[in-house]
Amino acid sequence: MMQKTLKNLFILSALTLTTSIISTTSYANDDVITDDSRNRTIPINIALPSNNAKCTEQAKCPVAFINAGYGISHNKYTFASNVFNQRGYLTVAVAHELKTDPDLNREQPYLTTRMENWHRGVVTLKFLVNELASEYPAYDFTKLALFGHSNGGDISALYGSIYPNEVSTIITLDHRRMLIPRNKNIRVLTLRGSDYPADANVLLTAEEQGVYPVKQTLIEKSRHNDMYDGGPKWLLDRMSKEVGALNS
Repeated sequence: MMQKTLKNLFILSALTLTTSIISTTSYANDDVITDDSRNRTIPINIALPSNNAKCTEQAKCPVAFINAGYGISHNKYTFASNVFNQRGYLTVAVAHELKTDPDLNREQPYLTTRMENWHRGVVTLKFLVNELASEYPAYDFTKLALFGHSNGGDISALYGSIYPNEVSTIITLDHRRMLIPRNKNIRVLTLRGSDYPADANVLLTAEEQGVYPVKQTLIEKSRHNDMYDGGPKWLLDRMSKEVGALNS
């Protein structure tokens, strides 16, 4: 039943995506890309890996997208970007929420009512993948790492479900609504806060964890709203360690 429900949601989402990702662009500056097809400005922050001189078209370096939690700046996850950069990744931090967007839906069931928000985020990521791949030919945009906190994690999980062949790794910080992709070819690390539970079927059962490469780690005494640069140092250190271990 769960797989059937997801399939129906993804079919609807994918049909809309196919009409959204083909567009023209204009650049306001290095940190903003405009998707003219949606009349949408997309603030981004790109950081090169520490060993960027080794990245070439013949030996491409990996790419990670950083997806912020709702209401938090995309530039407030530098602890994660730094870990990825140190391990050879180009990072692209994305601002998914604009002032002109509707507020995040507060009515359940979230798997349905927030699909519009997540879908918009997936369209944005796919657009950026298509645009930046030509701008940064020394980096591999075909096997992405997707990192996301809370709602940004929901967007990451949906992208991985719709485009499983384009994602190698998903890392979420206490996302709670969108189901983790059950896919043997996608590594998943989800760091769980201690103050709120996830919705039904978001996390894997013990039996499923024996089948799929998913690690679900509870961080005791951590809070959902602290899982960004503004959180306590001990939590930032712990999250950095966990993210680094997955990419070592």
